[in-house]
Amino acid sequence: MAGLAYLIFFLPLIVCPDSRYARFHANQGLLLLIVGIAGSFILSMIPIIGWILLPIFSIAVFVLVIVGLISGIGGKAKRLPLIGKFDVLK
Repeated sequence: MAGLAYLIFFLPLIVCPDSRYARFHANQGLLLLIVGIAGSFILSMIPIIGWILLPIFSIAVFVLVIVGLISGIGGKAKRLPLIGKFDVLK
């Protein structure tokens, strides 16, 4: 269930609302979603340079999703690199 948080962040909150482990991965998934949407929006608004960087950013977000999936499925509460230190859900 924790691995699915990186695809549908609210799913662990619905299925296991009292689990700190599920909340941790839901937080990481929501943070990744926010960074992905905001970064894509900002880069798409910047002419030429942003359009060149957008595919690189998308690949980086995809890699972070894979890292999160592996961490969640493996049963580890490991924070994502670069963006994992922030908490959106308390």
